[in-house]
Amino acid sequence: MSNAKKILSQQQYLNPLLAGLLLGLVLLATFIITGHGLGATGFTTRLTAWIGMHAVPAATSANDYLGGMVEDGKPLSAWITWQVVGVAIGALLSAFLAKRIHIQLDGKKYLGGTKRPVTALLGGLLAGFGARVAAGCTSGLGLSGAAVLSLAGFTFLATFFAVGLLVSRLMKEEK
Repeated sequence: MSNAKKILSQQQYLNPLLAGLLLGLVLLATFIITGHGLGATGFTTRLTAWIGMHAVPAATSANDYLGGMVEDGKPLSAWITWQVVGVAIGALLSAFLAKRIHIQLDGKKYLGGTKRPVTALLGGLLAGFGARVAAGCTSGLGLSGAAVLSLAGFTFLATFFAVGLLVSRLMKEEK
């Protein structure tokens, strides 16, 4: 057993029920303090707008979807940018403090080796595209939408999990 696996097996993760309750409290605090829920895909859209503003400014400004984000010249100055940066720093700090930082490729049983990074990237791109089409990601539309009893939030979550289970079954049968 590798050193990383020994460390992981020695330390327990937070109880899932407690983690869910804590996430709910964070979501509630976010609604109370900021007036909106959690989300992440808005950051990637703003990052796209920022890149477009520097790479192809005329096309980005003329774009109905991205143009409004670059009008003031600071598409990354939104709250969602700082939320995503904070989540990344918090996750890195938490993993460091728990001694859980190591590089690995999961999923070797079905799509290991060289296929894994490609399928993970493709899956991430498809999930991101779907999140933008659905007007929210799993955290924005799923968690925040469900927290305010939004039909769109519950529809998104049900569809996201159903498609995930279906694709998981199809990938297992393919091997």
